[in-house]
Amino acid sequence: VQFVESGGGLVQAGGSFRLSCAASGFNFDRYVIGWFRQAPGKEHEGVSCISGVDGSTYYSDSVKGRFTISKDNAKKILYLQMNSLKPEDTAIYYCAADLTYGSRNCGRGKWYDFWGQGTQVTVTS
Repeated sequence: VQFVESGGGLVQAGGSFRLSCAASGFNFDRYVIGWFRQAPGKEHEGVSCISGVDGSTYYSDSVKGRFTISKDNAKKILYLQMNSLKPEDTAIYYCAADLTYGSRNCGRGKWYDFWGQGTQVTVTS
C-alpha cells in the first residue's frame, strides 16, 4: 500500500488549494480514507475522512464549511478541496486510511493507522 500526496504549497490567507492523494496497492471501496494534519509542535489533527461503507463524511470543527473531501474510486485518488484558508491551517497534510476492511471508524477518534509522506501547506497572513 502506498499513498502519494500532492498539491500543497504557499498561499495567502483566503486562498485555496486542492490536495490529491494517489493510492496504489489499495482499493478505496469499504475502507475509511481521509486526511489528517500536523502543525509544528502540535498533535495530529484528523481533518476529514470518508467512509467506504456508506460514503458518509466527517470534518473537524476547525475546517467544517471550508474543506471538502471527495474521491474517485476508479482512479484511486482522494481529494481535499481547501477554501478560505487561514494561517492556522498551516501544517503538513497526510493522506491516511484505516486498513481494516469495512471499518466504520470515520471521525471516531484516531481513525487511521496508515498514511503517506505528507504535503506541506503554508498559509500566510
